[in-house]
Amino acid sequence: MTNRYTVGLARPADLEALPGIEMAAATLFPEEDLPPQRVSDTTPVSTFSEAQRQGRLWVALDEEERPVGFALGRWVDGNVHLEEIDVAPDHGRRGLGARLVEQVLSWARATDTRAVSLTTFEHLPWNAPFYRRMGFRVLDPGEIGPELSAICAEEASQGLRRRVAMVHPLECA
Repeated sequence: MTNRYTVGLARPADLEALPGIEMAAATLFPEEDLPPQRVSDTTPVSTFSEAQRQGRLWVALDEEERPVGFALGRWVDGNVHLEEIDVAPDHGRRGLGARLVEQVLSWARATDTRAVSLTTFEHLPWNAPFYRRMGFRVLDPGEIGPELSAICAEEASQGLRRRVAMVHPLECA
């Protein structure tokens, strides 16, 4: 197989594959970071379907047009929020995560939003350090809006630790 991938808006036919990608990607996390019960806790296909209809779900497709990664965006505190990004481990380290993040950033720029936010693990190389290289920075507690604060609190209640909220400021068109 060659390394030919395409990245773009998700199609309805892509949606059923996304929970499997989510579960496969979750296996990469150490148990102390992602409790075992969270590994099989996937996003409902109905959530993906709504996001796909609203144009806020992107997929990476292999050369046979099978989904191998995705990025899910939404609105939080008036800005775009990268809710989730996953790449199947056997397709990792090929730039797909960066390409998916760029899709979200492009969408955010097109909407004239001020920033893109996300939450992530601060210490895992493919989390906060990856996003820093993409232009994100860690938010100080006083910079976190009420909706993003609620997301952080929900993650903590689910046993997720060592998490940070990050932002990528954008220049509006």
